[in-house]
Amino acid sequence: MTRRLLLSYLSLAALVLVCLEIPLGYVYSRSERERVVSAAKDEAESVSAYASLSLSAGRAERDLPRRVIHCAERVGGKVVVVDASGALLATSHPLAAVMSSNLASRPGIAAALHGTSTVDVRTSTIGGVEYLSVAAPIRHTSGLQGAVWLTLPTRTVHERVHHVWLLLGVGGLGVLTAVAVVGFAIARWTGRPIRELELATHELADGGVATPVTITKGPPEVRALAAAFNRTAARLAHLLDAQHAFAGEASHQLRTPLAALRLRLENLEPNVAARGRGSLAAAVTETDRLSRMVEGLLAMARLEENAATPGPVDVGAICAERHRTWQPLFEKQRVSLVLFAGSVGPVLAVPGGVEQIVDNLLSNALRASPSDSTATMELRLHVPARRALRDARPAWVDLHITDEGPGMTPEQCARAFDRFWRAPGAPKGGTGLGLSLVQRLAHASGGEASLHAAAAGGLDAVIRLPSAEAPREGHGPAPEKPGQRKRGVPALRA
Repeated sequence: MTRRLLLSYLSLAALVLVCLEIPLGYVYSRSERERVVSAAKDEAESVSAYASLSLSAGRAERDLPRRVIHCAERVGGKVVVVDASGALLATSHPLAAVMSSNLASRPGIAAALHGTSTVDVRTSTIGGVEYLSVAAPIRHTSGLQGAVWLTLPTRTVHERVHHVWLLLGVGGLGVLTAVAVVGFAIARWTGRPIRELELATHELADGGVATPVTITKGPPEVRALAAAFNRTAARLAHLLDAQHAFAGEASHQLRTPLAALRLRLENLEPNVAARGRGSLAAAVTETDRLSRMVEGLLAMARLEENAATPGPVDVGAICAERHRTWQPLFEKQRVSLVLFAGSVGPVLAVPGGVEQIVDNLLSNALRASPSDSTATMELRLHVPARRALRDARPAWVDLHITDEGPGMTPEQCARAFDRFWRAPGAPKGGTGLGLSLVQRLAHASGGEASLHAAAAGGLDAVIRLPSAEAPREGHGPAPEKPGQRKRGVPALRA
């Protein structure tokens, strides 16, 4: 921010200087040229008046050369005086024979010898050097006596103009330097509290405790923003502490009475008549459902409270371990559980997220699967095509858990991730929180969850997670649509 503020100050100052100095330079250059021309005219008139007096007094040969040389030294040019016939009377510098014989043919001298009342200013080139030429007639009451020709090198004018532009440039750099120093101080004063706010915001977003920001620095608006941030951070910390305390207390306070209630219901079984055993079993089932619902709610509360950063997870090893754990339960229900294990590499997921996702989906598959059916677990790696590697698209790993149950309609699949929603005719014992927790865990890991109709009937739950490995050119299968069945080699079969 300091750099951007400083650049804005310097850009504004440079714009102002350009808008002021360029017109000022052109105006000064024009006035300097006019001043030099006016000075040359005045000198020519002065020499003309002196020559007229000298010629009238008969002292031209004695006084006029000294005056001409003195004038030429003062203006830094050359002065030539001729009589009415064009013959040379005095000169400030030696002239070539050809030039001295042709002075009357010079445009400026010719105009002055014809008695023009105006001074003829011409730019001529003599010896490769550009000169400003001024010619003035020498007049007397008796008539025209001659002409004065004064030439001034234009290099003098150019040097003065360049000097003016150099002064303007140095002055502009000085102003920009002063603006840079003052602007840097202002930018630092303005940006320091904003940088502190940024660091505190990043710390708070990463799950840390935000340190209160100093509210005595910077402009009033920034101080007000810092005060509002401190109040927000304090309130958020209070709410997180309260939620953490509630989750801990609820976890302890609810588990104990639910476990005691289930134990009491089981102890009542010997004392309940046969016709009441069904109601007792339903009460035990509802108690188990309530326990699972409490566990699901607490798990979702902990997930929302702890925004964990996804890290590399060996999804293949986790699926193999959960397969071994769930296999006896599926065998007890006479359902085959098949794992298609391939080399897909690690994925990015929140700690413990893949285990909870697999457990919830396998639990749903077990409840929905009829006897003598098959449930499958399959991992598929999706790598961008060779031509798409330049787009730097990440690779994905899809986890498919498929059952052969009644399945769901597309409308039911769209609502299945809502909290507490259960499909009509769903088996008893569900809480309506499992799929919602699965979706939240997938999103927290940077992936997504979706439900599709399986090819052989039933439901195909697809969990897409980002791969932790960079895609390699020429490796990996082509992308597939979620829910598309793929042949594989079963690693384990129940």
